[in-house]
Amino acid sequence: MSAHCQLTGAQPGFGNNISHSHRRTSRRFDPNIQSKRYWLPSEGRYVRLKLSAKAIKTVDTIGVEAAVARIRARGVKV
Repeated sequence: MSAHCQLTGAQPGFGNNISHSHRRTSRRFDPNIQSKRYWLPSEGRYVRLKLSAKAIKTVDTIGVEAAVARIRARGVKV
């Protein structure tokens, strides 16, 4: 699952492309996943997280320590 946010759990959504003649073909809506490196002061190291653009804003608001705690609470290894 490459298009998956570690903090929010955002995953691809699925739907249809609809052409002018109204034929439907399958398509995929991927979340805007970015790889970002944060300094984790409590452990004295950097952590690299795969986050959606919305989750990056959440980390800026709540802080990296709280964000890593939430990620670990979801059972994801950091």
